[in-house]
Amino acid sequence: MTPDDLSLALYNIVLPLSEAARAGSSDEIAREDITLERPKNRDHGDWASNLAMKFGKKLGVNPRELATSVVAALGEIEGVAGAEVAGPGFINIRLDAAAAGALAQTIVEAGSTYGQGSSLDGETINLEFVSANPTGPLHIGHTRWAALGDSLGRVLRAAGAKVANEYYINDAGNQMDNFGASILAAIRGQETPENGYPGAYITELGVAVLAAHPEITELDDQAALDLAREAGYQLQLGEIRESLARFNVHFDVWFSERTLHAEGENGAPSAIDASIDRLREQGHVYDKDDAIWVRTTDFGDDKDRVIRRGNGVFTYFAADAAYYLNKGDRGFQHKIYLLGADHHGYVHRLKAVAGAAGDNPERDIEVLIGQLVSINGARLSKRAGNIIELNDLQAWLGTDALRYSLARYPADSPISLDPDLLKKRTNDNPVFYVQYAHARTCAVARNAAESGVDRSTFAPELLVHESESALLGALQEFPRIVAQAATLREPHRVARYIEEVASLYHRWYDACRVLPFGDEAVGDLHRTRLWLNDATGTVLRNGLDLLGVSAPERM
Repeated sequence: MTPDDLSLALYNIVLPLSEAARAGSSDEIAREDITLERPKNRDHGDWASNLAMKFGKKLGVNPRELATSVVAALGEIEGVAGAEVAGPGFINIRLDAAAAGALAQTIVEAGSTYGQGSSLDGETINLEFVSANPTGPLHIGHTRWAALGDSLGRVLRAAGAKVANEYYINDAGNQMDNFGASILAAIRGQETPENGYPGAYITELGVAVLAAHPEITELDDQAALDLAREAGYQLQLGEIRESLARFNVHFDVWFSERTLHAEGENGAPSAIDASIDRLREQGHVYDKDDAIWVRTTDFGDDKDRVIRRGNGVFTYFAADAAYYLNKGDRGFQHKIYLLGADHHGYVHRLKAVAGAAGDNPERDIEVLIGQLVSINGARLSKRAGNIIELNDLQAWLGTDALRYSLARYPADSPISLDPDLLKKRTNDNPVFYVQYAHARTCAVARNAAESGVDRSTFAPELLVHESESALLGALQEFPRIVAQAATLREPHRVARYIEEVASLYHRWYDACRVLPFGDEAVGDLHRTRLWLNDATGTVLRNGLDLLGVSAPERM
């Protein structure tokens, strides 16, 4: 019996009471209102519900009396071994061994789909993260946003949402001109220009641009600058793509800011020009001092924003507005932005853009601010000089250790990672601990095959050991954990969960044998425990995959 099966049974018990109590009113109990929790003390049963306390008043029944009625009805439900009322109306439920153990077969047969759900079915989400300027290599901050953003996209999809991971390429504006001027100076053997980009990587780009375009030395200054900027941009963007791919981060869309400034077909206005007209139609645009303003204070911003200055130059806010509208035009109902710690000022600005566009700022847009991360002993990049590069971190610590550790904490929590710990192959290292548990399930399966233990028989009523009950109880939680991680935008919940599963598995492994001992004949208990072993491996593997971390079969 799964948690969904049990909650449905509870719903069917209270539904007649709900229908009688509301007597024509629209106030009723919905299926999703029935929730279950695992008791912290396993002596209290497998599951607990507070539905009697939650709905007693609505149904006009004393909570404890309601709980007593529910407990009596649960006694007639197949798979429920017992139920009792605790305190003012809590309901503690214990499943019989067969009903609890049946989950092992369900998990194995579901395979990679176990944990997936439908809580976010119908939601179309644009998830933007990293979006580093293409003027240099990715650094340690981008590394955290990459791990968090990609993991978030995975759990959102697992919960049923349609998600597009998007990288916004800031390839317009003065920073691109300064970038091109820095590369051209390197080619010509000149000093880095004012406001330029220093670092050995600029010299490397200069060498690469010159090799690909030797004619650059014969061009006039403007033509040479244009070529250096464009060629260097393509090379640097290519490196960013490769770095992220090696980090197991995938983007569905690479969106160029330039396209917002470009004139449309047949002389149509640019996306930015069109966005002003669209916002004006919503009634939130006004003219003042030869400039065009958006009344963002209508939506909680601390001041109104200029979208086009008096000299005709568009502000960054103009690109933000055009980009937001573009996402809606592409069919994304919900937009999530994952921004760095230095972007707090963007929250009100982006919320105001949504409101000015006619959307609901509290529903249609989310801005998640990630906090800083540091790694003890990490060295500044030899190429960039003033940053810690993703490439260097990955070569030093490995993709799995980095991704798991960075996704293991909430986005708004500053973290400092211990590289010595992350490189240890001990149980103190969380990623090793979980991966080792998965590898152990694979080793047990291999040894079982050699010993003649297979899954030809499944007798869940035999799984009566305390460690089996605890492990099964945790495995049941996986779909709920995934749904919760998606709804709350907190993929770290998956990491903490699979660490608990790993711990319970190791305890079970120490207490219960899958393989026959000595000359012991292979029996149904061995075969059934193999189902539980393989079910645990499935959950650990699926959880690691949601974090973009590998699940090795041998360690």
